[in-house]
Amino acid sequence: MSAASRAPLRSNRTTGRVRRRAALTAGAAAVVLLGSACSSGGTSGGGGQTGFITGSDGIATAKKGERADAPELSGETVDGGQVDVADFKGKVVVLNVWGSWCPPCRAEAKNFEKVYQDVKDQGVQFVGINTRDTSTGPARAFEKDYGITYPSLYDPSGKLMLRFEKGTLNPQAVPSTLIIDREGKVAARTLQALSEEKLRKMLAPYLADGTGK
Repeated sequence: MSAASRAPLRSNRTTGRVRRRAALTAGAAAVVLLGSACSSGGTSGGGGQTGFITGSDGIATAKKGERADAPELSGETVDGGQVDVADFKGKVVVLNVWGSWCPPCRAEAKNFEKVYQDVKDQGVQFVGINTRDTSTGPARAFEKDYGITYPSLYDPSGKLMLRFEKGTLNPQAVPSTLIIDREGKVAARTLQALSEEKLRKMLAPYLADGTGK
């Protein structure tokens, strides 16, 4: 075989190696992004102009008069039903963003159901937003495994999360938990998995009149 005929073979091999390296790099980047999204902690962004403060416990709150309206959050649920969060106006809504693939979400799931059972008769409604599950099967299995009885909107692409206005108390990680007051405004947020104690602490200011301070 002449040098001229061997050159294309070498070129094809080199191109193949480059493509394989690029694919591996892209895959690694996806894993890093997934790992950073599904974590037990998080940070709140936006700086001092956002109108909310974050406590040492990682819970950010906005005062009355400085809270953004919750966006339109409606659609099909994991179990095939329909939910519109606007229908719960007049109640305190605890909104939890989760995925069946997310270990911190599994860690906090039973805490949410336990607290929900304790407070649902006090004008409180829990709603989940299931995200990044490519089908409802794993999400339904998750709810069954952890005894979740409140509804969860099915949002595989994360489009519902993107409806929250930037610079407000918007969900920025999985898991995220938000408190929507009785007036339909976002009052508190955390970007971490919650223990039962911390969830109760986050919810407590809004139980009396549903609006907090």
